[in-house]
Amino acid sequence: MSGGHGHVESSNKKIALLVAVLAALLAVSETAGKSNQTHALSEQITASNLWSFFQAKTIRQTTLRTAADAVEAPFKDGAQPMPAALKAQLDTWRKTAQRYESEPETNEGRKELSARAKAKEESRDKALAAYHMFEYGSAAFQLAIVLAGASALTTVVWLMFMSIGLGALGVFFAGLGFLAPTLIHL
Repeated sequence: MSGGHGHVESSNKKIALLVAVLAALLAVSETAGKSNQTHALSEQITASNLWSFFQAKTIRQTTLRTAADAVEAPFKDGAQPMPAALKAQLDTWRKTAQRYESEPETNEGRKELSARAKAKEESRDKALAAYHMFEYGSAAFQLAIVLAGASALTTVVWLMFMSIGLGALGVFFAGLGFLAPTLIHL
């Protein structure tokens, strides 16, 4: 009888070790998931700000073009020449409107703002995908811990094997979160 008792005790130690490993993996997965969630939120805020700046540039550009067209309209038929000061102002407005389209030196033209906002959205999407992979991994680790505990209490061996399988699934999802978060979409 003592041999059977020793086997259960040894088995419970192995299960306790399994639970400890699963709990450590769960902690890593949860931490990485929250980090990616925070990163995604930050990237969303930055993308929204960049799109707002893009829209402001668009409004300014449209306002300047409209003002230039309105001032130029009475002089289109050529009945009277446009005063030089007014012509200079029109040129300034048109150059400014054109500059709003692309400002590579400041990275704040509409073209550059659009590219920056899209890059932030892409970064956000990747972080959200990673967050979801870590969440799936965490769920698998939590279920694996529950099954390992049930296996220790009931000495039902197949519960331990299911726990190991779910732990492996958790490692798979957490690995995707770290290495290739956009590889699969669930």
